[in-house]
Amino acid sequence: MRGRGYRAAGALAIIIAAAGCRARGGGGGGELALPAGPLALGGRVISAARLRHGAEVYTHYCRPCHGAGGGGDGPAAPGLRPPPRDLRRGVYKFAAVAAGQLPSDDDFVRIIRGGLHGTAMLSWDVPAAELDDLIQYTKAFAPRWQSEKPGEPIIPGPDPWTSGGTAGDGGTTSDGGPSGPEAAIARGRRVYHGMAQCAVACHPAYAPRAEIYAWTKELTGMDLREFRADLYDPVAKDSDFGFKILPPDFTFTPLRSGDQLADIYRSIAAGIGGTAMPTWKNVLPESDLWGLAYYVRSLSVLRGKAAADQLRRQLLDQPPWTPPALDAGDGGADGGGDAAPNR
Repeated sequence: MRGRGYRAAGALAIIIAAAGCRARGGGGGGELALPAGPLALGGRVISAARLRHGAEVYTHYCRPCHGAGGGGDGPAAPGLRPPPRDLRRGVYKFAAVAAGQLPSDDDFVRIIRGGLHGTAMLSWDVPAAELDDLIQYTKAFAPRWQSEKPGEPIIPGPDPWTSGGTAGDGGTTSDGGPSGPEAAIARGRRVYHGMAQCAVACHPAYAPRAEIYAWTKELTGMDLREFRADLYDPVAKDSDFGFKILPPDFTFTPLRSGDQLADIYRSIAAGIGGTAMPTWKNVLPESDLWGLAYYVRSLSVLRGKAAADQLRRQLLDQPPWTPPALDAGDGGADGGGDAAPNR
């Protein structure tokens, strides 16, 4: 109910603001000055006529939130959290390219048509005859489009957790390991906490400290003897958008760019532009990227259910944990001894 109410309220605010824009010409900041001739944007040459048409489409669909000048300061913007994107920065979070690179036109289409879950960015059924002009006009707000081209698309490899056998049939992957969603989730859980260290300084942890210690030792060789005090909460991180961003708690926060496996894989592999979330493609093997996607999806399906609260309570109520004693050759002032317990 809370999500549906938020979406309805956001839509109502946008409709009211849009009416105000058409009546008064409002929209936050000065309008974009269009060139008299064609403009090169991301390697494409766009005619002045198409940009003018894109401006008309933008006024209808985007201006109430993103503003006349693309600064994210339209009349519907105050009070929206997260705030509308400042299009002038040329920084894009959810694209199928390495984080920080310019997105493809297909990325724009996906976001405009699909929206961003849990935000005021609704899904818009922009007619096909208008969509590309709208995308090109949106690019014109950011100067970097005039000197840079989109990044290379990140193409997902085959899902090894199902390609080695029918999903869920208890078969094997190409390397001889077990296949199926349960095996993928189990591997993703280990990679999330042990290899990728997602909970060290960003996302919440979803496993006991003893297991995180063991997985980290096994997968990285690191002897992780201390954990942050707020291990089971996300940590706000600096961003390129001018404000801190709280990484999602996957059992609570809607997945902005989609909750299907392919959507989650894309966000993990590409990273999230302008944030602390790095590109993992070619850093982790494909099997681990897909395993992470399966694991994150297993957490996201708990959102709004009692199981999410039960998991959090179990983790918060776990007894204090003390790391194993150091061997004589493992370092330390006296070559051994126990560390203080972690809570």
